[in-house]
Amino acid sequence: MAPKSGKKKSASIPSSVSPTPSQSTTSMKVGTKNNTSKVVVKGPYDDRKTTLRDRIYLTIVFLFAAFIRTYKIYYPTSVVFDEVHFGGFARKYIIGRYFMDVHPPLAKMLFAAVGYLAGYDGEFLFAAIGDDYLEPNVPYVPMRLFPATLGVFVIGLFYLTLRASGCKSGVAFLGAMLLTIENALVTQSRLILLDSPLIFFMALTIYAQKKFEIQSAFSLDWYRYLCLTGLGLGATVSSKWYGLFTIGWVGVLTVWQLWFILGDLRVSAFKFVGHFTARAIGLIAIPIVFYMAMFFISFLCLSNTGDGASFMSPAFQQSLKHAPVIPDSPADIYIGSQISIRHVNTQGGYLHSHDHLYVGGSGQQQVTLYPHRDTNNIWLVENSEIGGTIDDSPLTHIEDGMLIKLKHVTSNRRLHSHDVRPPVTEQDYQNEVSAYGYDGFDGDANDIFKVEIVKSRSAKGPSQDRLRTIESQFQLVHVYSGCVLFSHNVKLPKWAFEQQEVTCVKGPTFENTLWYVETNTHPNLGDDVEKINYKNPSFLSKFVELNKVMWRVNAGLTESHHWESRPESWPLLKRGINFWVKDHRQVYLLGNPIIWWSSSLAIAVYVVFKIFAILRQQRGFKDFQSGNSLSVFDSGVGSFVIGWAFHYFPSFIMERQLFLHHYLCSLYFACLVLTQTFNYLAVRISLPLIKRSLALIFFALSAAAFLWYSPLIYATPWTKSLCEKSKFFDMDFDCNSFLDTYDAYKEYDEAKASEIINGEGLLESNLVEQVQGNVPGAQVIKVVEEPVAEVQNFIEPAVQIVEEIQQGIEGAAKQAQELAQPVAEQVVEAVKPVVEQAQEAAKPVVEQARDAVEPVVEQAQDAIEPVVEQVQETAEKAIEQIQEVIEPVAEQSVEDAKPIIEQAEPIPAPVADREPVTEEFHRSSVVIEVVTSNDAEPVESVPSVKSDVQPLIPEGHIIEPETIQHDEL
Repeated sequence: MAPKSGKKKSASIPSSVSPTPSQSTTSMKVGTKNNTSKVVVKGPYDDRKTTLRDRIYLTIVFLFAAFIRTYKIYYPTSVVFDEVHFGGFARKYIIGRYFMDVHPPLAKMLFAAVGYLAGYDGEFLFAAIGDDYLEPNVPYVPMRLFPATLGVFVIGLFYLTLRASGCKSGVAFLGAMLLTIENALVTQSRLILLDSPLIFFMALTIYAQKKFEIQSAFSLDWYRYLCLTGLGLGATVSSKWYGLFTIGWVGVLTVWQLWFILGDLRVSAFKFVGHFTARAIGLIAIPIVFYMAMFFISFLCLSNTGDGASFMSPAFQQSLKHAPVIPDSPADIYIGSQISIRHVNTQGGYLHSHDHLYVGGSGQQQVTLYPHRDTNNIWLVENSEIGGTIDDSPLTHIEDGMLIKLKHVTSNRRLHSHDVRPPVTEQDYQNEVSAYGYDGFDGDANDIFKVEIVKSRSAKGPSQDRLRTIESQFQLVHVYSGCVLFSHNVKLPKWAFEQQEVTCVKGPTFENTLWYVETNTHPNLGDDVEKINYKNPSFLSKFVELNKVMWRVNAGLTESHHWESRPESWPLLKRGINFWVKDHRQVYLLGNPIIWWSSSLAIAVYVVFKIFAILRQQRGFKDFQSGNSLSVFDSGVGSFVIGWAFHYFPSFIMERQLFLHHYLCSLYFACLVLTQTFNYLAVRISLPLIKRSLALIFFALSAAAFLWYSPLIYATPWTKSLCEKSKFFDMDFDCNSFLDTYDAYKEYDEAKASEIINGEGLLESNLVEQVQGNVPGAQVIKVVEEPVAEVQNFIEPAVQIVEEIQQGIEGAAKQAQELAQPVAEQVVEAVKPVVEQAQEAAKPVVEQARDAVEPVVEQAQDAIEPVVEQVQETAEKAIEQIQEVIEPVAEQSVEDAKPIIEQAEPIPAPVADREPVTEEFHRSSVVIEVVTSNDAEPVESVPSVKSDVQPLIPEGHIIEPETIQHDEL
C-alpha cells in the first residue's frame, strides 16, 4: 500500500556497510524567541575521535614497538637472506646502473636514499648471504633502521584504524600490543627487505579509507582522507604488486558505497556525480599518477646501462648511457645483403650459429638464439635458385612472399630445416633447424624459406610491402614442410652453451614466430642511401615495456625453492623461511603461533557467523538493529575479512614461487579481525574483571610465545634441546646449528674474539702448536693434507681446462703456420736486403754502446757480490733452524708409522719415469704411440687406421673419437 504522504522513501543500508555520513553531529535551537539555547546532539562517530587516553596508549605502544624492533638491530653483522637482492638494488641506484627487478621501484629507491645519506658509496656488492658488513664499513644499521621505523609506525596506524572502525580504546591498545610482538612482522621489519615498506603503505591506506568513511561528505577532512587513500594506494602498488590487491579491496568498498548512495533518494543526481567524480580522481587518477611518477624517477636514477638492459628491447637499451652503439643501417634489404636477424618476443635474441654440432638429432651445425652482438649472427641473403648465384646487379628488394636462402657468413652453411626432431623439444610438430652445407655446395630444397611480412606489426608505408631494417616484422616459412621458424624460452644443454632453442614449428604461437632485421650491409650500396636506426623511446613506451617485462619475468619464477610454501599452509603457520645461519645462531622467519592461529580462527568464526546471520535474516529476524553491538561488529569486521580474502586467495592461482612472507599483508587484516572480535566480546561481557583477566591471559600467552622464539628473530644463543622441543608441523629450522649449552656459546664467543684480536685463524694456530711439538706428528700431516687436497681438487680441473686450451691453441697455430708459410717466405726474401743494410749501419752504434756499458756492468757486479753472500748466509741459518724444529717431528712421525708399515701389504713399484700416453686424434684416423720412458724407443707403433665409412659421412658432420683408456693399451 502506497504511503499517504508525498515524501520520498530512502533506501535502507545494511549494517555491514559503512556509507559516507552526511554529518557527524547536529545541533538545533530550542526555546522562545528571546530565550534560546543550543542543544548539541552527538553524531554516530563522535566516540571514534582521538582522546587523551588514545594519546597515552599511542605513546606506550610507540616506545614498546621501538624497543622490540631495534633491539640488537646491528646483528647479524653480515648479509641476511634477500638483503642480497634489495641491498644490491639500492647499490645500483646509487651508482646509476640499470637493472631489472620484478618489483616496482619505490621501496628500493627509499633504501637507496637512506643508504646514500648514511654514507654508502656503492662499493660493497651485497654479493652473497653471509658477506661481512663490518670490515668494508657498510652503513647497514641506518638502512635497517629505516624499515624498523616504518614497522613502529605500522603499530600506530593499526591502533588508529581500530579506533576509526569503532573499537574501544582499551581493546585497540591490546590489539596494537599483540601486533607489536608478532614474530614474523618483527623479523621482516629489522632487515633490508621490501615487506616493511609495503605493509606500512598498506596500513596507511586502510587507516585513510576508514577515516574517509566516517567523514561528512564534501567536507575538508573528507577530501583530505580521500586523497590520502589514493596516495597510499599509489605508494603500496609502487612498492610491490601485492598492492594491486589493496586497490581491489578499496575498489569493492567504493563500488558498494556508491551503490547505496545511488539508492538514497535524498541524494540528488548532481551530488551523486560529485561523489563519483571525487572518488574517480582520488582513488584512480592519483594512484596511477603516483605509480608512473616513481618509474619516471627510477629512469632518471638508472641512466647507465647495466646487466638488466638485456631484458629490454634494443630501442630501450639504446636510450641508456654507455650502451653499445648500433650503427645506422641501410633501410632497404636486397639479395646479397648481410643482415642480423632478431627475435621479437623472447628478449630479442639474435638468430645465431657457430661451428659446433648438435648432440643428437641430425648432428649438424647448431642454430640458436644468442642475446649478444656477435659475428656469428650475420647471414647472407641469397636467391632461392638451386645452384644460383647472388643476384646483386641490379639490386633486388626482398618483397613480401619472396623465396630466399640464408647463408651463415662465418661457416658458409645455410639455414636448414628437415623432418628430424630437435634434440631438446622432441614433439612431432617441431622440426630441427640447423646450418648445413660445405664449400661448393649450393644447398638443397630444405634451405628455402618464404618471407611473409606481418603488416599489422610493421611500420606503415613501404615496410609492409618489402623487407626493411627494423621497421618490418616477418615470419620465415619453410617451403618444403610448411613449418615456421620459431624460438621460445627453452635453453639448450651445456653442449650448446645453454643458448636458446630455435626450431621450425607447425601451428606455432604467433608471437614466437616474429623476427626483424636489426643491421644490414650491402657491398654495392653507397653512403647516400636511406639509413635507419632505433627511435629514441618516449617515457610512456619505456614505462609500458618495463611493466610487461616485469610481469613476464615474475610469471616465469616457477622453479622450485627449498624454502617455498603454498598458500594453504599459511593460515596454520606450517612452515617458515631460513634467513641466515652462522656462528651457531640462526634467523628464521616464523610467526607468533598464538596470534597467528587465533587470527585465523577469528576469520573462520566470522564466516560461520555471517552465514548464520544471513539465514536468520531470510527468516525475518532483525538481529542488526542500527547502532547495536552486533551491527557495529558486523560493519567493523566485514570489510577486514574482505581485505584478508583479497590479499590471500589470489595466491592460489599463482604458479610462481611463493613464501610465507607473502601472507603478511593478509595477516595484518586477520589481526584487525581478531581485535574486532575482542571488542565485541568486551561489549557483551559486563564484568570488567573478567574482561581484563581474559585480555591479560591472552597477551601473556602471546608474549611467552614471542620470547620463546625470539632467538630466531635476534639470532641470539639457543640450545639444541630447546630448539627440538619448539618444532611444530613442518617447521624445519636447523637445530643442529645451535650448541648444546649456553656455556658453550660463552666459550665459542671468547675464542672467536681472541682470534679477531690476534688476527690468526684456527688452522694457523693449530699448525703453530703442532710444529712446536704440542701434538703428535701424525696429526700435523692430517691437518696439512686436508687443505692440500682441497687445493689439488681445485687445481686439477683448471689444469685440464688449460691443457684443452693449449691443444686448441696448438692446432690453431699449426693451421696459421701452414697458411702463413708462403707469405712468410716472400716477406723474408723482401726483407733480407733491408736487414743487411741495417746491420751494416748499426755496427758502429753497437760497438760504441758496448764500450759505454761494460764499466757499468763491472761496477754492478762488484756491488751485488757482497749482497748475494749475505743472503746466502742468512738462508743457510734459516734452513738450519727449520731443520732443528722439523727433525724431532719427523723422527716421531717415522716411529708412529713403523707399526702401520710392517702390517701393510707390499705395494707394486710404479713404472719409473713413465710419460703419459700420447693420443693424437683426427677426424677420420687415430694414431697411438706408447712410450715407456723418456729415453727409450717406442715399444710399439700402431700405424694410422683409415676409416672405411668416410664417404658415407655427411659434409660438416664430425665424428668424435671415443676416449681411449690407459688400461686398454
